[in-house]
Amino acid sequence: MAESGEFMTTQEVARRAGVGATAVKRWTDAGLIACVRTAGGHRRFARSEVERFLGAHPAANEPAGREPWVGALLEAGDPRGLEALLLSERARTGAWHRVAALAGRALAEVGRLWSTGAVTVFEEHQASERLLRALARIADGLPLDPGAPRALLTCAEGDDHTLGLSLTELVLREAGWVSIWAGRRTPFAELGPALARSRTRLLAVSASEASGDAAALRTQAEALGRVARTAGVALALGGNGAWPNRPRTGTRFTDFEAFYRWAMTERGRIEGRDLERGAR
Repeated sequence: MAESGEFMTTQEVARRAGVGATAVKRWTDAGLIACVRTAGGHRRFARSEVERFLGAHPAANEPAGREPWVGALLEAGDPRGLEALLLSERARTGAWHRVAALAGRALAEVGRLWSTGAVTVFEEHQASERLLRALARIADGLPLDPGAPRALLTCAEGDDHTLGLSLTELVLREAGWVSIWAGRRTPFAELGPALARSRTRLLAVSASEASGDAAALRTQAEALGRVARTAGVALALGGNGAWPNRPRTGTRFTDFEAFYRWAMTERGRIEGRDLERGAR
């Protein structure tokens, strides 16, 4: 056998590729990367073989700078670790809307790793669930003014992905809004009565990349616009779905910073109008 310095352990390959050890084992079992076995049955990878594999699969060779986000999303263990990462990034960046952007990009990278076979669909779903739970715990712990304006959060019809809503809730909380969840599979016909009952001032609707039918989302945007106009509420359309760029009613958002600024402005406008009415 060659000198030990010419060989890498499974963990070393995982760190070099920026993935979990299970991904490296899966690549080996699939015959994508060759290894030898020690007397104890442990895998060892020739450094030249690792570099060959990473060169042939650039999506598996992202810079180490993507860590610790992707690692925190993919690695099993204490779920509080991801929550701690979110909180530390909030302290570093100074704003939840910036953390939301980072989390969204990290999750998109996990999706790209899945598309290359570097992670399984189970691991991708686990990453989403882990992030959803961490975001829910953090949002529940943020200060809340019961008198703040309310926002109703729901998904586009036919879209079951609520992660965008969780990120949206975090940004809205920071902007001084109370969030009410309608979640997924809520018929648009039910939104008008729900807006009236909850005295909501904003309707935020998320469509993920899975909602790629532009014609269908254009029709939905028109229906949502009618609901918003009738209820007298603001309408925000977000996510990576194929919403129209300039809907007749409401505003289309593609990044959390712009949404945060808009939510702050909208809250100030609503509160100013309420004060004006109270002074009459």
